[in-house]
Amino acid sequence: MASSTAPGWAQLRQQTRALEAQTDTLFHTYSRFASNPNIPPKPTDEEKNTESQIQTLLEKRESLIEQLTNHLTTTPSALKQNNLTLHRSTLHEHTLTLSRLRSSISESRQRAKLLSTVRSDISSYHSANPETAEADYMLDERSRLDRSHGVADSVLSQAYAVNEQFGVQREMLGNVQRRIVGAAGKVPGINGLIGRIGAKKRRDGFIMAGFVAFCMLIFLYFM
Repeated sequence: MASSTAPGWAQLRQQTRALEAQTDTLFHTYSRFASNPNIPPKPTDEEKNTESQIQTLLEKRESLIEQLTNHLTTTPSALKQNNLTLHRSTLHEHTLTLSRLRSSISESRQRAKLLSTVRSDISSYHSANPETAEADYMLDERSRLDRSHGVADSVLSQAYAVNEQFGVQREMLGNVQRRIVGAAGKVPGINGLIGRIGAKKRRDGFIMAGFVAFCMLIFLYFM
């Protein structure tokens, strides 16, 4: 009678997949406690409840996988074996994830506690030695000013370097231009050709200017 009411393979797999999805959702919530920059000294109720729910889901999934294993022994199937292997792998991965997040949260809480202790000790020391606190403040201000001056010097150095490069490029262009002019002067007839081209351009300019002036006079006459 018990065997007739036992859940079948499909039902067991459906329950397993549902619990896996719930575990993923809880991991998303639980991971936020590890990345919290202001983690509290002690676990909150939400943190403890989330961790407990994840642990419970892992135990339920382990029980379901055992039932799937028993079911597979009675009805062997390669496809079912692959599905079972996948569920086991996912359970193992989630178990490791829970352990890793626990360690990360614990380390974050220890660092926060240590930092709080150091700050408290420094504050107590400054309260007992106000002269030292003022001197430390002046040293911090001096350090900030030195860093600002360093940035300004770096920017000026880069500007001077760029200006120097521009000067070098101008000198190079000047040398190239002088070489071209010198080379042109050594070629027979090149200077005359350049002169004729310049004269032709000036003549064309005079013709165009005269034509524009003529058109303007005609336009003013008919107005």
